[in-house]
Amino acid sequence: QRVVLMDPSEDPDDILRANRSREKTFVFDMVFDHRATQEEVYVSTTKSLIGGVISGYNATVFAYGPTGAGKTYTMLGTDCEPGIYIRALDDLFKALEGSTEETDYRVSMSYVEIYNEVIRDLLNPSSGFLDLREDPRGSIQIAGITEVSTTNAQEIMQLLMKGNKQRTQEPTAANEASSRSHAVLQVTVTQKSRRKAMGEEVRIGKLFMVDLAGSERAAQTQNRGKRMKEGAHINRSLLALGNCINALSEKKGSRAQFVNFRDSKLTRLLKDSLGGNSRTVMIAHISPASTSFEESRTTLIYAYRAKNIKTQV
Repeated sequence: QRVVLMDPSEDPDDILRANRSREKTFVFDMVFDHRATQEEVYVSTTKSLIGGVISGYNATVFAYGPTGAGKTYTMLGTDCEPGIYIRALDDLFKALEGSTEETDYRVSMSYVEIYNEVIRDLLNPSSGFLDLREDPRGSIQIAGITEVSTTNAQEIMQLLMKGNKQRTQEPTAANEASSRSHAVLQVTVTQKSRRKAMGEEVRIGKLFMVDLAGSERAAQTQNRGKRMKEGAHINRSLLALGNCINALSEKKGSRAQFVNFRDSKLTRLLKDSLGGNSRTVMIAHISPASTSFEESRTTLIYAYRAKNIKTQV
């Protein structure tokens, strides 16, 4: 459960800084090293959320970290090593098939990306940029989004692979296939009881799976021009997310912090999953390379803060 971060530039013979080491220790619920498999990561982070989604709670899984640390691999995976998306949906369908005697269920999913503060539908890219709207109940909806209903994990895998090809990816100096956008997969499970006596009780559980774009330093990615602007947008939305996490984790005490979810489309879309009625998991990715020491440090501090958020589900 512990991560120890050593500073690569620390010199043991440096007398001036002898007692000012930058070595840091962080404690998390679970820490994986390079030997961990996709299955292990899934079982200890996301598997326990699936039952909650079926009982009508919301759940969210984030992949966070610097560029090139493996977020898309964790979430989407490859054909032979599928990631969290597919494993979670597999388990969801298995669990629902077990409960078909008493309930009718419908599973619909949408897959969008947030790129340069605009929302694009990855399942129907021709629909252009979409708007965020708030419905009368106060939940945030994306106007004009494509929702696909299916009960088959294989179908979803093909849709996701197709959608992922539509994602904005560009090579940078730090990462060959750098995702330049945040991808949000939203799965909604609606269940209706078959027994008419109970009245029309409908249970709705939402599962959000978010593959964030990597935070990056222009010096390391050597971005210029358009890439540089993208990086600024990426960092801006991640900063907004960080501000929300900070405000939410400081909620104890008399002065309640104001949480500004409207700073970016990303935080507005995830408003419920951060401070609302949701169980949330953040999977932070860090790279063991000494060149990315600073990024690893900020990522760990970020994730450590997120751990202090308490929500009442």
